[in-house]
Amino acid sequence: MKASETELMLRGYGLTTAEMFYRMPDHPSVLNTFIWQDYDLAPDYPRLFKFIEFWQDEIEGALHSVRFAHRKQISPGDWRHVTHEVTLH
Repeated sequence: MKASETELMLRGYGLTTAEMFYRMPDHPSVLNTFIWQDYDLAPDYPRLFKFIEFWQDEIEGALHSVRFAHRKQISPGDWRHVTHEVTLH
C-alpha cells in the first residue's frame, strides 16, 4: 500500500521540483523543458535520480541540464493530532 503524502512528510520527505532541459530528438539545437515533482528525501534524492536514470534509458531527448528545489513541508515536531475543535464568536 502506498503511503499518503502526510505520512511521507512525517517520515522526512519534502516536495522536490525539478526542471529538466532537454534537446528535441529531431532538432538537437532546440531546448525544451519538462517539470517533474514528487516527494523525495534530501540530500540523496533517490526518486529524482531514479527518474533521471529512466529518462536517460527510455526517452529519446538527451538531457541538457537539470535544476531542482527541495522544501520540507512539515516535520514530526510540527504535527499535532486534534480530536476536537471549538469555535468561539
